[in-house]
Amino acid sequence: MAALDSLSLFTGLGLSEQKARETLKNTVLSAQLREAATQAQQTLGSSIDKATGTLLYGLASRLRDPRRLSFLVSYIASRKIHTETQLSAALEYVRSHPLDPINTEDFEQECGVGVVVTPEQIEEAVEAAINRHRAKLLVERYHFNMGLLMGEARAALKWADGKMIKHEVDMQVLHLLGPKTETDLEKKPKVAKARPEETDQRTAKDVVENGEAVVQTLSLMEQLRGEALKFHKPGENYKTPGYVTTPHTMDLLKQHLEITGGQVRTRFPPEPNGILHIGHAKAINFNFGYAKANNGICFLRFDDTNPEKEEAKFFTAIYDMVAWLGYTPYKVTYASDYFDQLYAWAMELIRRGQAYVCHQRGEELKGHNPLPSPWRDRPTEESLLLFEAMRKGKFAEGEATLRMKLVMEDGKMDPVAYRVKYTPHHRTGDAWCVYPTYDYTHCLCDSIEHITHSLCTKEFQARRSSYFWLCNALDVYCPVQWEYGRLNLHYAVVSKRKILQLVAAGAVRDWDDPRLFTLTALRRRGFPPEAINNFCARVGVTVAQTTMEPHLLEACVRDVLNDTAPRAMAVLEPLQVVITNFPAAKTLDIQVPNFPADETKGSHQVPFGSTVFIERMDFKEEPEPGYKRLAWGQPVGLRHTGYVIELQHVVKGPSGCVESLKVTCRRTDAGEKPKAFIHWVSQPLTCEIRLYERLFQHKNPEDPAEVPGGFLSDLNPASLQVVEAALVDCSVALAKPFDKFQFERLGYFSVDPDSNQGQLVFNRTVTLKEDPGKV
Repeated sequence: MAALDSLSLFTGLGLSEQKARETLKNTVLSAQLREAATQAQQTLGSSIDKATGTLLYGLASRLRDPRRLSFLVSYIASRKIHTETQLSAALEYVRSHPLDPINTEDFEQECGVGVVVTPEQIEEAVEAAINRHRAKLLVERYHFNMGLLMGEARAALKWADGKMIKHEVDMQVLHLLGPKTETDLEKKPKVAKARPEETDQRTAKDVVENGEAVVQTLSLMEQLRGEALKFHKPGENYKTPGYVTTPHTMDLLKQHLEITGGQVRTRFPPEPNGILHIGHAKAINFNFGYAKANNGICFLRFDDTNPEKEEAKFFTAIYDMVAWLGYTPYKVTYASDYFDQLYAWAMELIRRGQAYVCHQRGEELKGHNPLPSPWRDRPTEESLLLFEAMRKGKFAEGEATLRMKLVMEDGKMDPVAYRVKYTPHHRTGDAWCVYPTYDYTHCLCDSIEHITHSLCTKEFQARRSSYFWLCNALDVYCPVQWEYGRLNLHYAVVSKRKILQLVAAGAVRDWDDPRLFTLTALRRRGFPPEAINNFCARVGVTVAQTTMEPHLLEACVRDVLNDTAPRAMAVLEPLQVVITNFPAAKTLDIQVPNFPADETKGSHQVPFGSTVFIERMDFKEEPEPGYKRLAWGQPVGLRHTGYVIELQHVVKGPSGCVESLKVTCRRTDAGEKPKAFIHWVSQPLTCEIRLYERLFQHKNPEDPAEVPGGFLSDLNPASLQVVEAALVDCSVALAKPFDKFQFERLGYFSVDPDSNQGQLVFNRTVTLKEDPGKV
């Protein structure tokens, strides 16, 4: 019966029956709307018109502090607040004054109460806007963006009714342009957005987000600067939806601003128990980038609260990867820096009745809706003594934990704050045998470092309630947690546990195997850090989880390497070619441009002798139709030499396999231009070249529906091909590990750290084209 009454009440406000039923499903919203409507009816003494009902619904759905409900309803019911603009201003005002008594005079001034905007003022404001854009309006006619006119008129008359402004715009435009013609009714053709030339302005020409095409035209810095994100300003944490305030909040924020000077502060907080992967690149760019874009600072804080899994090599590798991506931490800190303070706060939490020592085992805490702990109401003094006993090593591991008294958003009850571990810590040694958990540590470390924006991925959203609860339970400064979508790639696994399985199975060599998508692996393969940062910019700062195709990352790599990797020539499957009429008595020196499209970037010299080596696939005795390279009666040019070679004789071995070719040569301009020019090497260096393909055969190797046998059964047997005796021109002889080149017609290659003196090893970073099968 009550539901029917509420349904009738809500439809009486102007809601459709479907909208009213949806509202009833939300218990918090429906209770707040019922209260607002009931109070408004009492004030009005009559039914509620649709305009007032719309404002009441807007109030109930957007108001975060129910204590202000009656105050705001009285203004709506008395029609002192009668527009959406006024309501938005009112909600902003109460959000900005969460604890203070409302200053009525100040409130009414901020919300435009009593301000009357006349039709004449609206007419003048619209006329002024039209005059500013008159020339363009006459050219584009009804294809002109009329929203621009409305926006300028509303900016001039903040408290004007939007519908009246729109009506006036429509009338004045009709008077100026006359009725719409057939041309006006045609759809406006789409104009492709130009791609800025500057490096930091790279755009996303073919980004796919969850399978949908997206166009991203802003650099990452632009996305993170100001208007692109609806983040709170430092010190205005309370304006964030869902932020929990207490009687101490405003004083703590005032102290926070005195310490930080209003500076944006972020942190990148990795666990030092594995290597960073491509998803972390987004987190690094987001945290360091947001601070940089807003003249702030970013901490690199190692979350070293689990000594069982932490190793020194991971600390070093993580710092190196942050630096490799081009970011310098304001300060490197560790959760263990704060162990004394965290322990003192845990004792205080017990004293305040907000934590207790529990003896339930880990398996008893798992599953849905576990029963409350039988020790939840343990006396405070008893928990203090037991927690001290835990600290002194009087309990075995798993025998006792310290738990916080709260229910999290995902229904998890009383999360663990401290547990017993007898593993020495890499920094504190045996000083501690109790260690704090993430749920306890993270928000308090953020508070200590006065972080303004605690940026984390969506899976931590369920911990937001505990984040706010714990800071407020201890009356310490409470930052704001903001969640964003993770970045994943198809054909990849990034889980630490699963990468260890791949290493153990011999599928990859180590964490930095170039077939993986860890950052150390991408660096070893030759991916430039700028390309990874540009990829993160193309993905954008999305709230939804994003799964991208690897070829989009590879496209970013090509964009960077095309401008930065000097050209060289290499042959993977050599075929010897002897030039019988070589035009000189000795080897010629050939100048090869480092970047053919920009000769100002210099050149290098390679020898050209009577014996050269070409790719075996660049010769065919019996070519198929359309084949353009060397064949009988079909000469080809040798790149950069100015010479054309023509087949004279094919030398075969006992098995009939072609062993070498004899050719003649002529100047390129001494006859018909050949159909193709091929690369070659002469007096080359022998090297090893590693060619990489995708490690997995299916897009989602971890999905049981796609790969029933598990990701280890999905390995691509052709993911690595080693060419042990490839030939490369001598211009690369002094190359060092991680130096990058474009081997003409083959792809981009990077020198591997396995290289030794006189024996270079190259990794193919990416092919020249997305489809390596294209000729």
